[in-house]
Amino acid sequence: MKPSKGGIYRRFIKRSMDFILAFIAIVILSPLLLVVALLVRVKLGSPVIFKQKRPGRNENIFMMYKFRTMTDERDENGELLPDSVRLTKFGSLLRSTSLDELPELFNILKGSMSIIGPRPLLVQYLPLYNKHQKRRHEVRPGLSGLAQVSGRNAISWEDKLNLDVEYVDNVSFIGDWKIIFLTIKKVFVREGINSEAAATVEPFKGTNKERMEL
Repeated sequence: MKPSKGGIYRRFIKRSMDFILAFIAIVILSPLLLVVALLVRVKLGSPVIFKQKRPGRNENIFMMYKFRTMTDERDENGELLPDSVRLTKFGSLLRSTSLDELPELFNILKGSMSIIGPRPLLVQYLPLYNKHQKRRHEVRPGLSGLAQVSGRNAISWEDKLNLDVEYVDNVSFIGDWKIIFLTIKKVFVREGINSEAAATVEPFKGTNKERMEL
């Protein structure tokens, strides 16, 4: 295992910076948060906030918050319809602009997430990671990360997870701010939101390829 860089920043500065930036963002964006919440309530119904358990640092499970982007439409058997059917144009707009991610600022305040880090994925993916990929959980998951500014959902799962581990090995103040500015740029151009093959990102099915230890 490679020694991580930016030890002082990672242990003593990053968390304080996360809290301050998240608090400022919530204050400044509070009118936008309220407007989006009202629109979600009108167009998609209740609950406005989508809650889901996700693995965080050291694979500890936490409850992640997002704005709802799908309806609860079901078939005649009471089963939810496919994501591609339940994802409305309004929901797609929220995703393409990343407005659905704004409630995660409260996860950052609570300390379960960071501004920058590997994105928190589904709990059911945990048994599917190889030893190398599991290292993504050595840091807090982020609102955005290296994988998101390197292609987001338009790159393969293997590339995405490798970028997550690359971030873990190179955590730094300058690196985090570079990702923050690149994230803002990509949100405005709505780049790499979804793969071409699916309305939502395709599920991770694991990989048999173990990364060689150097």
